[in-house]
Amino acid sequence: MVRWALGVDLGGTAVKLAVIDEEGGMLDHERHPTQVEAGPEGIVTHIASLVFSMYSRFREQIGEELFAGIGLGAPGAVDSDRGILSYPPNLPGWERYPLKSELHNVLVRDHAMYSPLILENDANIAACGEAVFGAGKSFRDFMMITLGTGVGGGIILGRKLYRGSHGTAGEIGCLAIDYSGKSVHAGIRGSVESLIGKKGIVAMGLETYHRYPREVWSEEFHGKELCELSPRTLEKAAHQGDPIAMEVWDRVGSILGVGLAGVVALMDIRKFVIGGGIAGAGDLIFSPAFEQMKQSTLPSMHDDMELVPAALGNRAGVYGAAALCFSSIV
Repeated sequence: MVRWALGVDLGGTAVKLAVIDEEGGMLDHERHPTQVEAGPEGIVTHIASLVFSMYSRFREQIGEELFAGIGLGAPGAVDSDRGILSYPPNLPGWERYPLKSELHNVLVRDHAMYSPLILENDANIAACGEAVFGAGKSFRDFMMITLGTGVGGGIILGRKLYRGSHGTAGEIGCLAIDYSGKSVHAGIRGSVESLIGKKGIVAMGLETYHRYPREVWSEEFHGKELCELSPRTLEKAAHQGDPIAMEVWDRVGSILGVGLAGVVALMDIRKFVIGGGIAGAGDLIFSPAFEQMKQSTLPSMHDDMELVPAALGNRAGVYGAAALCFSSIV
């Protein structure tokens, strides 16, 4: 008999839900806009309604005796023991919010649904998803990096999620590698996220193109005056052989490689799983990142060093949230 669980991934744009069984099968999935304007209470009420609706359908099909619970991933600092979400970057007005207890209370009050509930940081659940069902299945120790609007990370040590003493371990996006530079994110100058988060890549692209004559700009990809430049258009231009776009990606990969080298030196982690929308650029990022990682570490640290693409795509979060309910990884 195979257990099943509900995985929920709360983001600033969308709430993703999925029914996952213990063998890694996705039985159903949904995506709904996040009702940011409704505030914490409104979002929690909405999530509770979505969870109960999906749970009810599968309770009838599979049975509730095999239901393992609800896993919830959320952006920002998460105290998983107390169930508190602090200052999620893309959910304004939340500050410190007891998300776990509030969701539990609404599920009981509005739906008479009593169920185990686990709250975890969104990058950590992506790491759990890849560890249990994806590219990290064969790794004892690895770090998951998510490249998207921001840069996040989750650490698996000895097949266990490593949270740190305050639940913020793995936040590689906050690692400062250019402390006197111009880029600032969340008050940290020269952080990895400020440099190669989505905004940082766009800024880098614009700066790089403006160093070259206008006649060599890829306006067919980036629009007139580069008004449509984005990581996606930079990827397209690079695949078409645009040397300026390739230069941008080489720098993005190198910055990532410096950050990864710091992890190698500090924690002796040699395996990295890279996911997120921007990681879709593939070898445009991976190759320079790996080379820079080697250049920025001692030769004695190079054994077994590996950088691999994530396997679960944008569903790593819901897979990982469900995995929290029936895996020993937590």
